[in-house]
Amino acid sequence: MTVAGSTTRRGVILQQAAELFARNGVASTTVREIADEVGILSGSLYHHFDSKDSMVQEIVMNYLQDLRERSRESAALAGTARERLRRLVTASLEVAEAHPNATQIYQNELVFLRTLPRYESIGQAAGDVHRSWAEVIDSGVAAGEFRSDLDAKLFHRLLRDAVFLSVRWYRPTPERPVDKLAEELLSTFLDGYATVRATGPGSGT
Repeated sequence: MTVAGSTTRRGVILQQAAELFARNGVASTTVREIADEVGILSGSLYHHFDSKDSMVQEIVMNYLQDLRERSRESAALAGTARERLRRLVTASLEVAEAHPNATQIYQNELVFLRTLPRYESIGQAAGDVHRSWAEVIDSGVAAGEFRSDLDAKLFHRLLRDAVFLSVRWYRPTPERPVDKLAEELLSTFLDGYATVRATGPGSGT
């Protein structure tokens, strides 16, 4: 598997392609542009990949395989549902940090990804990640840690989007490292933002 920071020619091609796909979109990026970024002729690029689609497939699958493995590990560890969910959020943010371009490609290009000949492997990997999240959330509802009067699938989708779309604006800093953002996101979703229950017009009380 090609990893972030790879210095092999194949790895460099994937890194440059991922940056272009994330910045300009897959459809708007040409093989020639990728080759120019790497400093090789377009024909030479085909010694490593048979098509642009193959590059997209490998970039996204490297990201999803990493995310699937980390998600399974986080969900399998002992602890309360909140503790396990926090580990899932933290792991997801760490994987997004390691694969920022692939994360954006996956979030922005789902319609295109579904046209790939080997999309089934992408869908299966993504499904495995979703199942890890769903298992932890459902266990929290069953244990009485999470509310049962709200749609667990809606909560799952909203939290998941907050986590993975953060790659568009979040960069770790000493003041807000990944684990701090994970706790802030989880606290916002599980504990709320208001300090007291609102009363008066529009509050429902």
